[in-house]
Amino acid sequence: MTDMNKAYSAGDHEDSIYQMWEESGIFAPDFSKTKEPYSIMMPPPNATGQLHLGHATMLAIEDILARFKRMQGHPTLYLPGTDHAAIATQSVVEKRLQDGGMKNPLEELGREAFLDKIKEFVEDSKKTIRMQVRKMGTSCDWSREKYTFSDDLNHAVNTIFKMMYEDGLIYRGGRIVNWDPKMQTTVSDDELEYVEEKSKFYYFQYGPVVIGTARPETKFGDKIIVVHPEDKRYKEFIGKEFELEWIEGPIKAKVIADECIDMELGTGAMTITPAHSQVDFELAQKYDLESPQIIDLEGKIKAEWSKSCAGMTTKEARKKVVEILDEKGLLVKIDEDYLHNVSVNYRGKGVVEPQVMEQWFVDVNKQVMDWKGKKMSIKEVLQDVVNTKMIRIIPQRFEKIYFHWIDNLRDWCISRQIVWGHRIPVWYKGDEIQVNEVSPGEGWKQDEDTLDTWFSSGLWTFSTLGWPEKTEELEKFTPSNVLETGYDILFFWVARMIIQSTYALRKSGFPEEKSIPFKDVYLHGLIRDIHGKKMSKSRPETCIDPLDMIKSYGTDAVRLSLVIGGTPGNDMRLYEEKIGGYRNFVNKIWNGARFVIMNLDGESEIVESELSRSDKWVLSRLNEITEAVTKNLEEYKLSEAGLEIYNFFWGEYCDWYLEISKVSKNPAVLKQVLKTSLKLMHPFMPFVTEAIWKELQSEKLVDEKMLIASDWPEVNPEWNFPSESDEMSRIMDLIRAIRKLRAESNVDAGKKIHAIIYAHEDLQLVSDKADIIKRLANLGELEISETGDKVAKALSGFVGDVEIYLPLADLLDMDAEKARLDKEIKNIENYLETLSRKLSNDSFTKNAPEQVVAAEQKKLDEAAAKLEKLSKQIQELGE
Repeated sequence: MTDMNKAYSAGDHEDSIYQMWEESGIFAPDFSKTKEPYSIMMPPPNATGQLHLGHATMLAIEDILARFKRMQGHPTLYLPGTDHAAIATQSVVEKRLQDGGMKNPLEELGREAFLDKIKEFVEDSKKTIRMQVRKMGTSCDWSREKYTFSDDLNHAVNTIFKMMYEDGLIYRGGRIVNWDPKMQTTVSDDELEYVEEKSKFYYFQYGPVVIGTARPETKFGDKIIVVHPEDKRYKEFIGKEFELEWIEGPIKAKVIADECIDMELGTGAMTITPAHSQVDFELAQKYDLESPQIIDLEGKIKAEWSKSCAGMTTKEARKKVVEILDEKGLLVKIDEDYLHNVSVNYRGKGVVEPQVMEQWFVDVNKQVMDWKGKKMSIKEVLQDVVNTKMIRIIPQRFEKIYFHWIDNLRDWCISRQIVWGHRIPVWYKGDEIQVNEVSPGEGWKQDEDTLDTWFSSGLWTFSTLGWPEKTEELEKFTPSNVLETGYDILFFWVARMIIQSTYALRKSGFPEEKSIPFKDVYLHGLIRDIHGKKMSKSRPETCIDPLDMIKSYGTDAVRLSLVIGGTPGNDMRLYEEKIGGYRNFVNKIWNGARFVIMNLDGESEIVESELSRSDKWVLSRLNEITEAVTKNLEEYKLSEAGLEIYNFFWGEYCDWYLEISKVSKNPAVLKQVLKTSLKLMHPFMPFVTEAIWKELQSEKLVDEKMLIASDWPEVNPEWNFPSESDEMSRIMDLIRAIRKLRAESNVDAGKKIHAIIYAHEDLQLVSDKADIIKRLANLGELEISETGDKVAKALSGFVGDVEIYLPLADLLDMDAEKARLDKEIKNIENYLETLSRKLSNDSFTKNAPEQVVAAEQKKLDEAAAKLEKLSKQIQELGE
C-alpha cells in the first residue's frame, strides 16, 4: 500500500486534479450515453474582472447539478462564458482612464481608440474570470466558451433585431424614458433602484386651486390642472381656462377631469409635467397635450422656460422657484417631513430624470407571436409559459412577483447612448432607413446608439448553440434544463430570455415546448454576513472574498458552506467560522478514507453470509442515504442532500462503523460504503473526493480512473436489512445512553468504568455486541444479565426496557445526580399530563384513527413505567 498523507492539504491537490479533468475531455457532453441530454448555460459573469460570493454560489449550485447528471449518465453540457456588460464595463474603463489623468476619455481618444481600451480591459478580465471559475472546481465545457460580444453572437443579435423590426415589434418613437444625466444614457425600468428620501412637499396657489408638489422646479411648463370628474370642489371649473400668476409671470391654464386622480390625495388637484413624469406623459398622450421639455439632458433647467433659473441644476432651481413663488404670495405651506422614493441608476447611482426622447423600443403588447395556434403579444407569452407550467419558477412564491411585473410591463426601451455594446443595426441616408448588419452602401450612416445589455444577453441560451443556424446542438440542448441565478435579476434577465427565446425559436420553426429558454428557474438568495446584513464594499469587514477563502480553507469547504443552509429564494448568512467548520469535514473525509485504505488488503466482495449486524446496518443506511440524496438533488433540495451525506459520513460511518470495525472488520463493506459515499459527496466536494479516489485507484481498489466519470450509485435491494438495522440502532442508543450518563456527571471520558446492564428481552443482542459496547462506551468491565436487583449508589438510565447502571459512587456527585433525576422526573410528569389530556379528550379519541389513539396510549404506558423506575432510583440514592 502507498503511504497516504496523514493530512489533506487542498493546495497540494486542487490545481492538478482540475487539470486532469480538463485534459481528459470529461467536461464535454458524452454522446455515447443514451439518456436525455442535460444542459445548463452558465449565467455569464460581467467582464469587469472579479467574481463575488453571488457568482461563487451560482457556480457551486450549477456544478453540483452538472456533476450529478453527468454521473447519472446524461450527456451533460455546462456552457461557460462572459457578458460584455455594456454600461458596467464602459464605466469601469472610463473611471480607470480618468484616474490616469483623462477628463473625458471618449472625447479625448475618439470612439475607436476608446473601444480598443475597453477591449484590452475585457480580454484581461476574461482571463481572470476563467481562472476564478476554474478555482471553484466548475466542470464546464471550456471548448464551447462563449462571449456575448463575439462575432457570432453579434450576428445573432443583429438577426433578431431585424426580425423583430420587420414584425413591427421594434420601433423608434418618442416616449418617456429613464434618463441618467450622470452617465448620459437611458436606463431600463428594471435597472432602477429606489432610495427613500426625506424632503419637503410644497403647496402653491395655482389660480382657483391649491396644488402640491415635491418638485417645483418642473412646473415652468405646467398649463393643465387635472381633477377627478366626481370631485364636487372642482366640478364648476372643469373645462374652463384661467389666467393666473406663475413663476415667470402670467399664464393661461385649463382644467380637465380624469378618473386617475385620487380625490383623497393632497388637495385632489394636480398640474401635469408630461416630459418629466410617466403618469403625466400618459395623461398627455390620452388628451393630445403638449409635452414641453423643462430639464435638459445635463439635468439643468432650459433657458427657453426660465430666465431666472436657466442653467441651474434641478436642486438649485427648486430653491429658487420656491423663493419666487413665496415672494408672489403663492406659497401656501410646506410639509417638512415628506418621505418619497427617488429613482437612481443601480449602475452608477446617478439620480434618474424622466425624459421624452426618440428611442428604440420593443412593443410588448403587439400580437404578432405565433403561440399555441393564435397570435399573442410578448406579455401574453410571458404569462402563458409560467401559467401552463412550461417553465417552473423555484421557489413558486416568486411567480406572484413575476406576474405582477408583467402586469405593469411597459414597452422596453432598448437603445443606450454609450459606445460599448452591440451597435444598433440601423442605417440612415437622408430620409431613407434600412435595418441591416452591414452598410447598404456608400453614403449610409449607422445609428450611433448601442443596445441594452439585456437585449443581447437575452439570447444567451440559444445563440450560444449556433442560432440563427439550426444546429444539432440547438436541437439537443434546447431548452436548457435549469437556469440558476439570483432572485434579484428575475426581471433584468430571466424575463428577457423568455422574450427573446420564444420569439426567435418560434420564428425558426421550433415547436413551443422547444422554444422556451429553460424548463426550470432556480433562484438563489443573497449572501449576507453573520448578522444577516448585506455585505457592502463600504463596510470591508462584512465582505468575504471567495478566492481568499479558497486559499485558506480549500474549494470544497467554500462550496459546501455556500450550499448547506441555503434554500431557493432565501438569503443565507455566511461567515468564516462556517467555512472553517466544513474544512474540518473535508479533513474527516480524508482521515476516514485513510483508515479504510490502510485496513484493506486487496479486492473483496460483499458476501451476505459473512455480514454482521453492524455491516447490515451500515449497508441499509447506505441505501437510505443514496435514495435521499438522489431524491433531494432531483428536487433542487441541495442543502438537504448535502446535510444527508454530511451527517451519514461523519456521524454514522466514521463515528460508528469505523470504530466498530476496530473490533470486528469486514473489508468489503468498508470499501463499498467508502466508494458509494465518495460518489454521493463528489458533486458537492469534487476535489477531496477525487483525490481519495486516486488513492483507491492506485491501490487497484476501484475500476474507474476518475471519480467524476463514475456512475451515480443506485439503491441495492439486496442490502435492505430492516431487522438488523433496528437491532443495531438499539445498541447505538445503549452506547449513547452510557456516554450521556458519564458526560452529565462529569466523569472523565478517558477513564474506563464498570457498567451493569439488565438487557431483558435484548439479552442475546447485547451479549453478542458486548465487545463493541465496551470499546465505544470505554468500559473496563461490563456485566450483562437478563434482569437483577437495582444497583444502589450508581448512575442509572434506560433505553427502552434495558436498564443501565454505572457503579461510580466514589466519582459521583450524589446531589447532582439527584438533581438530574428530579429534572427528568418533572419532564416525564409534564409529558404524562399532556398525553392524559389528549386521551381524555372525546374529540380526539372518537375522531382519530384507532392506530393513532393506540400509539398515544402506548406512549402514555411507556412514560408511566419510566417514571416509576426513575422514582425508585432517586429513592435508592437516598438509602
